[in-house]
Amino acid sequence: MLRSLQIKNFAIIEEIDITFSDGMTVLTGETGAGKSILIDALSLVLGERGGASMIRDNAKRAEYTAEFDVANNIEALEWLKEKSLDNDEECILRRVITDDGKSKSFINDSTVNLRSLKSLGELLVDIHGQHFHQSMCKKNIQRDMLDHFGGLKNLTNETKKAYANFKELSEKLNRIIESNANKVDRIDLLEFQAKELESLNLRHNEYDDLNKEFKKISNTEKISKGVNTLIGNLQTNEITNAGLIISDSIKNLNSLINYDDRFKEVKEMIVDAEINISEAVDILSKYITSIDFDRDKSSFLEEKINAIHTISRKHKVDPNNLVQTHEDIKNELEYLRDSEASIIKIEEKISESKKLYDKQAKELTDGRIKASNKLSKLVSEAMAELGMPGGVFEIEINSLKEHSKYGNEEINFLISANPGQKPKSLTKIASGGELSRMSLAIQVIASNGSNIPTMIFDEVDSGIGGAIAEMVGIRLSDLSNHRQILCVTHLAQVASKGNSHVRINKLSDQNTTKIHATKLEEDSRIEEIARMLGGIELTDKTRDHAVEMLSKKN
Repeated sequence: MLRSLQIKNFAIIEEIDITFSDGMTVLTGETGAGKSILIDALSLVLGERGGASMIRDNAKRAEYTAEFDVANNIEALEWLKEKSLDNDEECILRRVITDDGKSKSFINDSTVNLRSLKSLGELLVDIHGQHFHQSMCKKNIQRDMLDHFGGLKNLTNETKKAYANFKELSEKLNRIIESNANKVDRIDLLEFQAKELESLNLRHNEYDDLNKEFKKISNTEKISKGVNTLIGNLQTNEITNAGLIISDSIKNLNSLINYDDRFKEVKEMIVDAEINISEAVDILSKYITSIDFDRDKSSFLEEKINAIHTISRKHKVDPNNLVQTHEDIKNELEYLRDSEASIIKIEEKISESKKLYDKQAKELTDGRIKASNKLSKLVSEAMAELGMPGGVFEIEINSLKEHSKYGNEEINFLISANPGQKPKSLTKIASGGELSRMSLAIQVIASNGSNIPTMIFDEVDSGIGGAIAEMVGIRLSDLSNHRQILCVTHLAQVASKGNSHVRINKLSDQNTTKIHATKLEEDSRIEEIARMLGGIELTDKTRDHAVEMLSKKN
């Protein structure tokens, strides 16, 4: 249930903080005062898309915060726990949009993406806009409303999943059958490629090892010359070598030690160097005797490296990836050879998924038929109250020739506004007023199938008045016995039925325009209802009428 809404720097709103009560809250104000702007702001905090154009002039960012009590909203509580976003029975949604168009979303102070905000928002609030009657002519909206009324949401989702699984398996089978058309040629090509790769007998990382070995063999002469030079510099050069220099240095240090013991430490260090040089010369000597230019091995390595390059270019892969390419080819060969068995397995799975889809689609059809009979009866009864006595509302369920993810039927809302007139599709209703009233009746009645605790009606009562408007107010008031209702209205008959009342004012001076929201108490509420009844000049008569209307609230 919505407890409060805070808005900063949105459109012409500088800052507003509104608290909401249980039951039915009405929002009223002059035309253009900004009543629907509040609903737009709430839509943004519930996950609707918005950009920098919505930010108040000269502001850096807009902020929207909505606080909900979810103590009795089982679906919302489960959603929050599943995402580790729960905070006892409190739920705070926040949205920030900056002047560069970027947006940040938060649930209970944790950052989330816009999709998550919208997903949770759909469990918290159901918004019916003032132009909903126009979209209600669309077949998909009609189907969703019927499923909504019949409590068929979960079954509809399960049917979609079953259809998606059936479709995916069917497409997979088609791909296998298509590939089988050229299977023989493909197998011949893969077998040739596999033999070619097998002839290389490559191991993982062998290509790098071959290159290293070839580089060593190819440069034997350079290596030998370099090693001999090193040995000469370290030991064998008759004129000067490191070993001779160090030996002379040790002799010199022996004589110096007689004069100062501190030369002992220097001698130890140079003796260590002498030992290291001796060991280095030993290693180099052994290496020089081990190397031998093997022309045959060099040729073998060069040929294998060239063969690897040739085959890697054929497959358009790096030489180091040829081993994986070989594995892929063997796997595809095995897959193609076993494709007949695969086809049989997939056909069995398709049969199972088709049975599941048919079962769920049949249950969905039965549920829709049951719900359509009930909804048709209730809406037809409501038509008389909405100024269409003798009118008839029917729901036509037509079977589809092909399966769909939405089930096996198409839903079509039909209406006859006058006695003796054959019901026709909503799209063929000439009167916008009739369509608006029908839409309102269907929305209010269909909402009884919803578990969403807060419903918003944004000027859905446009185009009606008098006794019909009063009946709309009564319907909405009855609906508020089971959930929270927020209703933006310009009709006194509807506003008088609310449990609480918020007036929206737009105040302007030469420089700025601001919106204020005021929760009305008894006296100020009488004045507001009287204004809605009597216009600019209020009289005692209109005030008495307002008092009378408010006294009939219950």
